Amino acid sequence: MIALELIGKGLLAGLAIAAPVGPVNVLCISRALKEGWRTAFISGLGAATADALYGGIAGFSITFVIQLLIREEFWIRRVGGILLLAIGLVYYFKRPESLKEETRTTKKSDFTSAFFLTLTNPTTVLSFLAVLAALHVPQGEHWWLTWLLVFGIFAGSLLWWFVLVTTVDRFRARFRAGSTQFMNRLAGLAIGGFGAFTLFLSFSPSR
Repeated sequence: MIALELIGKGLLAGLAIAAPVGPVNVLCISRALKEGWRTAFISGLGAATADALYGGIAGFSITFVIQLLIREEFWIRRVGGILLLAIGLVYYFKRPESLKEETRTTKKSDFTSAFFLTLTNPTTVLSFLAVLAALHVPQGEHWWLTWLLVFGIFAGSLLWWFVLVTTVDRFRARFRAGSTQFMNRLAGLAIGGFGAFTLFLSFSPSR
């Protein structure tokens, strides 16, 4: 059936976009180790929601939005790069704390931080266009079929985050309290590095 085929292709597209190493992957791994499965999974849920949003833009062939993203790529990269650098600095200089159970109450910030980190990546929607083309996914035919595709993308992305944070959480008990400073600095360097590279791209000539 075409519906199951579209969901399956969306699932593959979501996995293909979410799996490559990036700042959100680093963020989720760090949160899984320090704060537990739930916090990291909520962060992954935010990233999957942003992936579904970009997947909908690509799937529905919303030309105006796609052109806007391309036209404003300089500012999107600059804002995203500064955001990543700020988060990297916060993590790098964060004081080490003991590994605690999931006691935080700021789940909304876990969701929104990962959502905006994914959303400020200007190459995501272009990556979706490339992946959907590679999977031979038709665009703009029937709106309900496109919604099935978007659902598949969301499910594929969420599946990746579930597998990632569950795997990392299984090794959480092996980390001692003293290792949190190392994790903070590693996450800070990785996220800040992505931010610096994004800023560098914003000043590179696009043509």
